[in-house]
Parts: sequence; C-alpha cells; structure tokens
Amino acid sequence: MSDNRFKIVFDGALLPGVESTTAKLNLAELFKSSVEDIEKLFTGRPVALKRDLSRPDAETYLTALKNAGIDARIEAEQPVAFSLAETHETDSGAADFSRPAASPYAPPRATVGENLPEYAELKVFTINGRIGRLRYLAWTLVLTVAMLVAAGIISTVGFAIATASPTIAIILGSLLGFALFVALVVVSVQIGVQRLHDLGWSGWLYLLNLVPLVNSIFPLLLLVLPGNAGANQYGAPPPRNSTAVKVLASLWLAFIPLMLIIVVSLGMNGYLDQLESNVDSSYESSSITSDEDADQSVIVEEEDAQSADEAAEPVDSPEEQ
Repeated sequence: MSDNRFKIVFDGALLPGVESTTAKLNLAELFKSSVEDIEKLFTGRPVALKRDLSRPDAETYLTALKNAGIDARIEAEQPVAFSLAETHETDSGAADFSRPAASPYAPPRATVGENLPEYAELKVFTINGRIGRLRYLAWTLVLTVAMLVAAGIISTVGFAIATASPTIAIILGSLLGFALFVALVVVSVQIGVQRLHDLGWSGWLYLLNLVPLVNSIFPLLLLVLPGNAGANQYGAPPPRNSTAVKVLASLWLAFIPLMLIIVVSLGMNGYLDQLESNVDSSYESSSITSDEDADQSVIVEEEDAQSADEAAEPVDSPEEQ
C-alpha cells in the first residue's frame, strides 16, 4: 500500500447540534444497514469506515458523512507487512468497515461509502423525502396551474352537456369537481409534508392549516424558513435547485399580481353592476312617483273645476218662487 492512500476514521463523535438518533438514522440510510448494526459504531473506539482511498475520494466520502451529521476525519494509511484479513487486526485498533466480521463488536456488514448519496431522490407523489423553499414554490405553481386548467375543462364540458341535459351536466360536473378537489388536497398535503421534513418537522404539523388564525401564518413559515443544510431524520437534503425550478418559483412574482388584478376586476365589475342596478331601480321608482303625483294633480284640478261649476249655478230668488 502506497503512502498516498487514505482512510475515513470515525470514533463516535457528532457535529454540533446533531442528535444521536438522527445521526444513526442517517448512517443507516447511507450505509443501507439497520439501526441496530449502526449502533455498534458508537463505542468510542476508532473505526475505519473506508480504506485505501485517494485524496479526492476520501474528501467526497467525508463530505457525505458530514452532511449526515458525522464528525469523521481523514487519516493516511500506514504501510503494513501482513494481511488484515488473516490477522483480523487493524492499526490503531481500528476495524475495517468494508470487510464482514463475525464479532458482535465489529462494524456492520454493509459496505460503506460505495454509494453515499449526497442528495435525496425527488419524488412528487409521496410524503417521504424533502424539498426546499424554491422547489415548494415551483411545485405549488405547477399544481395551481394544473388545477385551473382542469377546472376550465370541466366547466367547458359541463356547459356543452347542459345544452342537451341540464340534469346530467349538474351530476357530472359535481362528480368531476369533487374528484378534482380531492386530488388537489392530496397532492398539496404531499408537497407540504415534504417541505416540513426539510425543516426537520413532523408532517403532522400540516394539520395546523385547519386551525383558524394559525392557517394564515403557517403557510408563510413554509415559504420563509430555510431547511436543514445537512441530512436530518427524514433523509438527505434535496438536490440543488435547477434552472427550471428557479424560473417557476420566480413566476409567482407575476402570477400573484395577475390573480390580484383578476380578483379586483371581478369585484369592480360586480360593484358597478350592482350600482347600475340600484340606479335603475331608483329611476323607475322616481318615474312611478312622478306619474302618481301627476295623476293626483289631475284629480285635484278636476275636483276644483267641479266645485267652481257648482258655485256658478244661479239660485232662485224668493219672488220667483
């Protein structure tokens, strides 16, 4: 073995702020092993997690371990003149993690460092995994646009069927609308839970959206609070944001004002229609009142004329009588 080879050594130390349970879960996921086997590493004795590495490979493994909360280190391999497999000994009392061992105090059997994922795999339709703030915005925008398109298609189909059979149109529209609502809720919960996992929070906290007043603040926290930089109990961090994610997230800056303009326009149109309706009603009421007043004036004039005629009739004198 040459002098330019290195190994990854771990003696049970963790990075500041990382809980032991979280670190063990991260290691179990990275090493594809069970938590019970991983616990055998936390004895306080140095353990060689990976041997015979070049310097760049050692740095790669060390970065992945630090993302999992493990405070490991790189040490240079020392040349030996005997076979580790035959003597079952390691320098400095370290055990070879990449070689199976029968001792109950030996490291797990899983090969370490062969496929240490730096980032988690993205899955949309699941409550497992993690997503960051920008990806949460991007996925939410896609979900919103898809919902609007689906609602438009359902409305168009409903109007087309209503011309033939209004009853069928109402039933079909109600069923499709309910299915769209259920799909929207399910996907929204899945995306929201993954965002909570990125913060290191339980997905059950998504139920806070059902609490009055809290549901007006809680969604803002999901958009503002940054996620955990490294791995947490819900897995490795999500991949870096792609250009598509950044573009979709930035489209919210245009989508939100557009929706506000549409809502304000609809509100103004409704207000103007109501105002016009009130003006028409007032005009009709004034016209009816004017007609009634005119009719009353005509009646009064007729009565005055009749009284004048009665007053003008001659009265017989006593002599004529």
